[in-house]
Amino acid sequence: MNEAKLREYAKLIVKIGANVQKGQRVRLQAGVDQVLLATMVTEECYKAGASYVELIWECGPINKLSYQYATAETLGTVQNWEEERLKQMTVDLPVRIFIDSSDPDELAGISADLLSTVRQMRGKVTKKYRDQLDGKHQWLIVAAPSPAWAKKVFPGEPEDIAVEKLWNAIFDCLYLKEGEDVEKIWQAHCDRMTQKANWLNEQAFRKLHYTSKNGTDFTVELIPDAKWSGAGDINHMNNTFYVPNMPTEEVFTSPMRGKCEGRLVSTKPLSWSGQVINNFTVDFKDGKVVDCHAEQGEEVLKKMFAMDEGAAMLGEVALVPKESPINQSGLMFFNTLFDENACCHVAAGAGFSEVLDGFMDMSDEEILAKGINDSLIHVDFMVGSDDLHIVGIHEDGSETDVFVNGTWVESSESSSPHSFHHFAKHHRRNRTRSRRSKRRSDNCCWVDAAVLTAVRNDVDGDELQRRNI
Repeated sequence: MNEAKLREYAKLIVKIGANVQKGQRVRLQAGVDQVLLATMVTEECYKAGASYVELIWECGPINKLSYQYATAETLGTVQNWEEERLKQMTVDLPVRIFIDSSDPDELAGISADLLSTVRQMRGKVTKKYRDQLDGKHQWLIVAAPSPAWAKKVFPGEPEDIAVEKLWNAIFDCLYLKEGEDVEKIWQAHCDRMTQKANWLNEQAFRKLHYTSKNGTDFTVELIPDAKWSGAGDINHMNNTFYVPNMPTEEVFTSPMRGKCEGRLVSTKPLSWSGQVINNFTVDFKDGKVVDCHAEQGEEVLKKMFAMDEGAAMLGEVALVPKESPINQSGLMFFNTLFDENACCHVAAGAGFSEVLDGFMDMSDEEILAKGINDSLIHVDFMVGSDDLHIVGIHEDGSETDVFVNGTWVESSESSSPHSFHHFAKHHRRNRTRSRRSKRRSDNCCWVDAAVLTAVRNDVDGDELQRRNI
């Protein structure tokens, strides 16, 4: 690994992704195979003015052993000291950075019932604290290759070559190129997605209708006053702009809770709770999942939708053109942080409160009444295809093409585009997301199922991935 390139990555993580500010505490979570990157990120945090960086190590094989030998009661119990730590986080509001290098098959062979039980038990205690952090701190999910993950992506290569290839693929997806101004590149990238979001907001669609030759035929209702967003987010406590998922190519919103019909056909595998789910269909009726089938991981998929009442409903719809560099790479990353940014996707589970103006002053009940779904989980799965057609339906029934043949129609540009201010100014006009507390283990910080499989650390990511990554 080119250490100079890795240093640039660390700077990107701290200065643009998390946008660490002077005096802030940082909680950094990384796999034990990422010592060099974690060290560089820690140093860059201190250079940015962080008051303290707390490091939490993850180890997939040990995590799996816990599931093999410990009881569900033990794994699902949130200890008093853990809860006190969570309470303190709601006071300190640390910046949270998750470096995901987990094996997509990390928990293969572990009972879906056990995983579901543990997640439900812990979520009953931890969710309220995650909700209290919502919109009040910066967080970021990024990735780094582990040998196991790299071999999954490049199965025919020797381990060292596979790791190097995955590093290069990650850098390409992040527009991290030698000799180029990465800050300027990311500012322009965010501007492009903001223009698309602004156009969608101007259209004020009531519904979206998805069709594809693969069998997708799906209609979802949108919340009338919910906004579309893309790229970045705002810490509403200090008005700091940050980018919670890197890479990111999506423009997204939360749909109306319990208002969708039809079939969605997956176009990429999903890694959830350390297990791969592949080639699956999901059928919705009266806004809820009523049936699902998968060639691989069907039991896990069904358990996921049965986590709680909200898990069978949608919390996100996201639009990603087929020109995405992740899609153009031709790679299957088996990591939702990347695969969700290759094509259009939806998410089962919790929605985003921040799509509503004034959400900070709303109670949970008011947010739910507006149509934002709530759940212990937020799991993205991919439905974009080369022939995907998405039609926006207006209140009067008229229709406007949004996507044709898997990409934006040429007219999908705001008539009054807003530009992002320089990252250092920490300001943005458009409201954006804060994945309404999913933070992963499923979605680590809200990871869009960028799955950091650490259910024991679901505090830091009820769902790693990840948006959002």
